[in-house]
Amino acid sequence: MKLFPRLIVLLIAGITANAAVHADSAPGVRERKVDVGEGVSLRVIEAGQPGPGPTLVFVPGWSTGVDIWRQQIDCFAPTHRVIAFDPRSQGQSTITTSGNTPETRGQDLHNLLERVDARRPVLIGWSQGVEDLTAYIERYGTHDLAGLFLVDAAASDGADGIAARPQETSAQFRMFAIYQAHQEEYLRGMMGAIISKPQPEGTIDRLVATGMKTPPTVGTAMLVADLFGVNRTAALKKIDCPTLIIASAKSDELARQQAGANRIPHARFEKVEDAAHAVFLDQPERFDELLEKFVKDLTTGSAGSMP
Repeated sequence: MKLFPRLIVLLIAGITANAAVHADSAPGVRERKVDVGEGVSLRVIEAGQPGPGPTLVFVPGWSTGVDIWRQQIDCFAPTHRVIAFDPRSQGQSTITTSGNTPETRGQDLHNLLERVDARRPVLIGWSQGVEDLTAYIERYGTHDLAGLFLVDAAASDGADGIAARPQETSAQFRMFAIYQAHQEEYLRGMMGAIISKPQPEGTIDRLVATGMKTPPTVGTAMLVADLFGVNRTAALKKIDCPTLIIASAKSDELARQQAGANRIPHARFEKVEDAAHAVFLDQPERFDELLEKFVKDLTTGSAGSMP
């Protein structure tokens, strides 16, 4: 998950929000492990059945996995084939000390789409998932995609961002030390920072448990690669499929997300009010409405046009 400067607020200690991912499962949910190469297997959840619309593929953020998308899986499975997964070194997927970068995760995603025969999908990436999708686009392009749905993260400008935002970068590196020394407390604080609305009981515990499966040394390496490893902004100009960028109105990266949308031909940009970083948990009805309309417009050819 692309967390900084968003997570500076987690320095507020002792957050005990009662938030939770929807506990019920959509009908027909199937879980399996899929080999994506290099000895890495991903935990994959599939729900729904192939139909006339595109397959929806949900890509989570840093230290999260399938379960953070549970509400969206339940919402869209009755009408679409839905796929969600734990990326490498996250959740119940293979923990590995190598390849924990958006570039390798983009390759994992490409291999996963081939293994599960997800043709012309809509890729929905949130936070670090946006970096994974821009890395995917840089390597594979978008000609095989029906659409892109990018959620609350700007494409990384790599090491250039260190010079552009030195105070933010300094704060980010201080946060790495807190995460290394106090992983569970850090993760609880993070959840309180990225989710601002009450959720069903139990989710913070489940989300923290998922985050704890990633060793802190691996998690730190992920964040460095995510935030500073590669300038991925050039990939935006390669996008030639309908694209919708969704941003929290409170995002510290709002201007950068808007600028990114302006670099994508025919992309649309939407702000979601009264939501923190996990906009799909804070404002699920609005988020699902935007995604549903975007997918519906793909069949009419209007998804890439501005309203």
